[in-house]
Amino acid sequence: MTAPVIGVLALQGDVREHLAALAGAGADARPVRRPAELDAVDGLVVPGGESTTMSKLVDIFEMREPIDKRIAGGMPVYGSCAGMIMLAAEVLDGRPDQRGFAGIDMTVRRNAFGRQVDSFEAPVEITGVGDPPFHAVFIRAPWVERVGAGVEVLGRVTDDDFRSRRGVPELESSSGPAADRIVAVRQGHLLATSFHPELTGDLRLHRYFVDLVRAAA
Repeated sequence: MTAPVIGVLALQGDVREHLAALAGAGADARPVRRPAELDAVDGLVVPGGESTTMSKLVDIFEMREPIDKRIAGGMPVYGSCAGMIMLAAEVLDGRPDQRGFAGIDMTVRRNAFGRQVDSFEAPVEITGVGDPPFHAVFIRAPWVERVGAGVEVLGRVTDDDFRSRRGVPELESSSGPAADRIVAVRQGHLLATSFHPELTGDLRLHRYFVDLVRAAA
């Protein structure tokens, strides 16, 4: 079986980790910085990093219009953490000049789980990747506050599953503002998670995306 060619948007963020995970999941993984490199891939990962910086660099490297066109044409894209923010139709608590690709009909709140010191890990059940629950790493992570009718919710942070690394006390109560928040979604050929699967060594989500790219091709 021919390996699908999957790019990682290599402007900012944890690019090497995604490239390694994609290769381990059976893809021909390549960094993408220019439109010509985007033309050569079957799918794209928008990695975690800093979403406002990434938004500016997308324009500086003249990648916005090419990526928008490929998304509209059905190219599968997976966004993790900052990548989720870049794929959202609406972003709360972002900069006024911040613009993403608006591919998924969802509202995302930037840095919703707190600052860097509030980073945490939690097991999250993800539809489509099987058991056991995914060991999810959240770093200045967003959450999803609204999804449109065409968006499938794949995973949530639940009060029962939460295990704090450095606090985030509002998660300790089932009535807290972070309880049961959406952290993984899919809309057609677009996939997004609040967390960083590339940091865990668990390749199930990358395999899920590789299979999605194969099916689209």
